[in-house]
Amino acid sequence: MNEKILIVDDQYGIRILLNEVFYKEGYQTFQAANGLQALDIVKYHKPNLVLLDMKIPGMDGIEILKRMKLIDEDIRVIIMTAYGELDMIQESKELGALTHFAKPFDIDEIRDAVKEYLPLETNG
Repeated sequence: MNEKILIVDDQYGIRILLNEVFYKEGYQTFQAANGLQALDIVKYHKPNLVLLDMKIPGMDGIEILKRMKLIDEDIRVIIMTAYGELDMIQESKELGALTHFAKPFDIDEIRDAVKEYLPLETNG
């Protein structure tokens, strides 16, 4: 069974880019444009890893992360932020985020981090 990645970002272009990259890598991908969609996907599809933007209208990344951890305390989350807000990054790490990337990010760095935290099963 493929490992599942949830991409949470209100920017359509970023969701599409990340979705394409990780789908081609062999992961099963899900996308959410807001916190409610993200929480539904966590609840019903149990992703193995979440790429979570911190600045999302309505419910910010910290609140989304807190609620995801209530659904699945072991869920792995990598955060993304365009704002380099150290207090938000620190709080997300205290809540269990694995690492963070500042936007604009290097796609290869995110790909490497995902491979580190979510290695694909290889039949070989």
